[in-house]
Amino acid sequence: MFNFSFDKRMIYVIIVILVLFAFAQYASNPGELIGLLISAPGVLIAITFHEFAHGWAAYKLGDNTAKMEGRLSLNPLDHLDPIGTLMLLVAGFGWGKPVHVNPRNYTRKMSMEKGEAIVSVAGPAMNLILAIVFTIIYYAIYKFANVSFLDSTAGGIILSLISSTVAINIGLGIFNLIPLPPLDGSKIIMPLLPYNAKEWFRNNEQIFYIIFVVIWITGIAGTIISPVINAVSIGIMNIGRMIFRI
Repeated sequence: MFNFSFDKRMIYVIIVILVLFAFAQYASNPGELIGLLISAPGVLIAITFHEFAHGWAAYKLGDNTAKMEGRLSLNPLDHLDPIGTLMLLVAGFGWGKPVHVNPRNYTRKMSMEKGEAIVSVAGPAMNLILAIVFTIIYYAIYKFANVSFLDSTAGGIILSLISSTVAINIGLGIFNLIPLPPLDGSKIIMPLLPYNAKEWFRNNEQIFYIIFVVIWITGIAGTIISPVINAVSIGIMNIGRMIFRI
């Protein structure tokens, strides 16, 4: 997912400041702190399956690097990056521990570039699949559970946990499709670009990193992807409603 190729210290300083501001807000607003706790299981699920999907896709293409490093696992501890996890909790987007892959090991039935695109898209695709699965679970409970359960504290918490998991997976999946390094989208679009555009993209990669940091810190990234997240959320909710005729 995230794989910074330049000095991380500046990024981490900025992240720590953002996290401290976020936690200051949570401390002054207990309601938001409860929301943070409710979102925690969704964060663990989203990051774990996202990184697992990258490793699994690479393994299926012939690269066993992720398997050798123990990343073909659904144990969250194998995939969590402390700062990236905090960011996903407090800011709605973040990252896990990058899965190492070696494109030279991919099957020769396709180019390394296409193989990298497949491995990169696997993470966001997994998040969107999870969003659909948990949406179906949400509406199944809503459809078949009795009213007393839905009105109970336990019922409310369970539905909130599921709803939060859906939202986090959609946010993480869409965010990583932005075609800027170090996000997955930057590798997904490479096979679609003409040769000269690819070379220009590679030669100016550091500029794109800077652009990414700027739009991320200023909140422009959120503004850009919010309409997409809303549209995808509505589409997935409509799938659940259509299945259960709600």
